[in-house]
Amino acid sequence: MSSTLFFRSIFFATTLALSASCFATDAPLRVGASPGPYSDFLQEAAKIANAQGFPVKVIEFTEPTQINEATQAGDIDVNNFQHIPYMDKQNASRGYKIVSIKPSFVAPAGIYSAKYKAISGLPQGAKIAIPNDPANEARALFLLQKAGLIKLKSGANTNAGLNDIIDNPKKLNIVLLDEVQVPRVLVDIDAGVVTLNKGVLAGLNPKDALLLEDKSSQWAIIWASRADHKDDPRIARFIKIFESDPIKQLIISKFNGTVIPAW
Repeated sequence: MSSTLFFRSIFFATTLALSASCFATDAPLRVGASPGPYSDFLQEAAKIANAQGFPVKVIEFTEPTQINEATQAGDIDVNNFQHIPYMDKQNASRGYKIVSIKPSFVAPAGIYSAKYKAISGLPQGAKIAIPNDPANEARALFLLQKAGLIKLKSGANTNAGLNDIIDNPKKLNIVLLDEVQVPRVLVDIDAGVVTLNKGVLAGLNPKDALLLEDKSSQWAIIWASRADHKDDPRIARFIKIFESDPIKQLIISKFNGTVIPAW
C-alpha cells in the first residue's frame, strides 16, 4: 500500500469514528422546557423513557429566551416550548442556528376577559392587552382579526405589528405587555390575548376563553434543536416515546381536547 493510500485510509477511518461519536448516545438527553403543562407532558414522557433505561432529563427555564440560548450553547440537546415564528425571530436577532424538527401540538392562544362573556360584549374603546414579543404580538393580532375586532392589511404575516392594523371599528386601545403579565391584569382591563401555557399557570381555563385558535394555527409548538444536533438518534427516540398513546391521552384529558396533538 502506498503511503498516500495509507494516510487516506487513516483519514477516512478517523472521520467515520468522529461521526459516530458526535452524539453521546449513552449520555442523558437534556430537554429544555418552560414551566407549566408543556413541561408536565415532557416529564411524563421522560418517566417512560427512564423506565426503559433511556436517560432523559427535562430542564425548566423560567425565562423563555434562556431556552434557545442554552440550546445554541449545547447545554441542552432539544427543546419543546416554542413555535416557528418565535424561533425564526430568535435566530435572526441573536444569530442562533436552531431548526425545527417537527410539530408537537397546537396549544391555542385565546382571548380572555374577567368582565365580559362574549366578544360582542366588548365596548367601544375597550382596553385589550397582547404579548409584546414580536412573534406573539402578530399571533394576537391575527386572533383579534379572527374575532372580527380588527382588520390587518393585505399580506400581513407572522411579522405583523400594530402598524399593520387598517381597521379598528371599536377603537380598541391595544396595549403591549410581557406575556406573563397579560393574564395578571385581566381584572384591570377589558380583555387580553393569552398564550395557553401562561394562561394555565395563571389559573385560566381555556374553556372560558371568548375565542381560541383552532388546529389551523401557524403557531404550533415544535421540537427544536441546534442544526448540527437535529439528527441525534436520542432525540428521535424521545419524540417517538412522546408520541405514544399514553402521552396523547394525557394531553387531551388535561385540556379537555383544547390542546391538539400534531401526530
